[in-house]
Amino acid sequence: MRPLGIEGSWVFEPTVLPDDRGSFHEWFRGGAFREATGQDLVLSQANCSISRRDTLRGVHFADVPPSQAKYVTCVRGAVLDVVVDIRAGSPTFGRWEPVRLDDRDHRAVYISEGLGHAFMALSDDATVVYLCSEGYAPEREHGIHPLDPGLGIAWPAEATPLLSAKDAAAPTLAEALRQGLLPDYEECRRLYAKLRPDGPLGS
Repeated sequence: MRPLGIEGSWVFEPTVLPDDRGSFHEWFRGGAFREATGQDLVLSQANCSISRRDTLRGVHFADVPPSQAKYVTCVRGAVLDVVVDIRAGSPTFGRWEPVRLDDRDHRAVYISEGLGHAFMALSDDATVVYLCSEGYAPEREHGIHPLDPGLGIAWPAEATPLLSAKDAAAPTLAEALRQGLLPDYEECRRLYAKLRPDGPLGS
């Protein structure tokens, strides 16, 4: 696993072993995860999302604590997965980083608590599976509008984004900050220190 440019996010790039029957790869390795993040992955819920081309989901996040960390991969088709730093007070606040997830390279992304997450389907029947550190709790779930010009996420120019009614009604990042909805960076760091006392972000 290697860290992305946003603190608290990593990408795993597995070795894919093809043969005349198909291919094999490990999409999660506990030792590599622990070495990179300084913690073990706590699994409370596993989700599977199937999307038609141009479907745009996110930017989603949950209240801290406990928030919800996610380990995400695409097992069919392709998506543009985006990590967004929405932690108020973070030195990279408002920055986003894209990673293509697909059924060829089989990358996976780990998104720590307090970060925003979104993805756009680049193919029909794009199938995304993700492991979550906490179960879904609608009363503490929030969103940022994924087309917020203030964020300026570079979604594929040729796409016509398909949003849920909830995502289409989500506030901009600036509005969410004014409303006090965003996770606080220092509170996130305190949570990270508890989760990974000897690892990244834990000191």
